[in-house]
Amino acid sequence: MYLHLGNDILVRKSAVLAVFDLDNSSQSHLTRAFLRKAEQDGRLVNAAGAELPKSFVLCAEGAGQTVYLSQLNASTLLKRSEGLGLE
Repeated sequence: MYLHLGNDILVRKSAVLAVFDLDNSSQSHLTRAFLRKAEQDGRLVNAAGAELPKSFVLCAEGAGQTVYLSQLNASTLLKRSEGLGLE
């Protein structure tokens, strides 16, 4: 089963580790440092496209982790993740 993050980006629901609201979590310097490091390491994927990102999703992929920026609210992604099949 898959979760649609926006702009034709799909991830396996089983790979999702966490979904974060960008407005609340980015106030922490630790979160900003984490996102900056993910970008420097090439592990940050912009699924928001030209839209302003509202959330980010941390996924386990292979031996590492990938961070996806999404234009969808964290609550919307949660509702989608609770559904069955391809959202």
